[in-house]
Amino acid sequence: MAALSTVDSTVDSTVDPAVEPALVDLSLTTVRELNTALHAPDVADKAARWRVTSPGGKHSIAVGLDADIDVVIEGHVGYYCAGMNKTATVTVEGNAGVGVAENMMSGTVRVRGNASQSAGATAHGGLLVIEGSAAARCGISMKGVDIVVGGDVGHMSAFMGQAGRLVVCGDTGDALGDSLYEARIYVAGTVKSLGADCVEKEMRPEHLAELAGLLAAAGMDADVVSFRRFGSARRLYNFHVDNASAY
Repeated sequence: MAALSTVDSTVDSTVDPAVEPALVDLSLTTVRELNTALHAPDVADKAARWRVTSPGGKHSIAVGLDADIDVVIEGHVGYYCAGMNKTATVTVEGNAGVGVAENMMSGTVRVRGNASQSAGATAHGGLLVIEGSAAARCGISMKGVDIVVGGDVGHMSAFMGQAGRLVVCGDTGDALGDSLYEARIYVAGTVKSLGADCVEKEMRPEHLAELAGLLAAAGMDADVVSFRRFGSARRLYNFHVDNASAY
């Protein structure tokens, strides 16, 4: 195969990238070298599919991708995996540390296990799927991303969520949607408490259709009629002394 950049010595040279994914073993190379190869302008032409082994909880794996490539990581990852993702599809076959898919712009990031705090933080677009549960502040300051969580989320999820959709198939922690703007939240389980200015809203047919589409895109088999919708009461958009106690 045509090996890429500084990973020449660690990409499995017996693999034809036109047929099988390019293989990189992170016990033999560095994350910096891997990311440099994935950032190559012609990466999609040389190897559109990648398989990364032995991640060992390392941080910042597959960050800043900007090509139509498919990266599968076999194992657990540390902080900020797939951060700033654009166009690429990244799958973590394990758990993810803090800030997975942070500030992603487009593409798809999927975590087969659980995710730590701040999953999808500040993300502008794309789809983040967490098949397990997510810890605190899932979707904090989300700006257009769609996040689907198969399990539970921790406290202050969707805090200051500006745009996008958060779907939770399990339960939520305290202060869901605190200081929410225009992000929409769908929850199937129990909501421990709502944050400032977050209220339950009517589930109309267009919301059921939207939710069904999100679940289908995430590959989640859940009954849309079991979900409730939450959004902003729009009382805190501008400061008013009568609402001071809610801030």
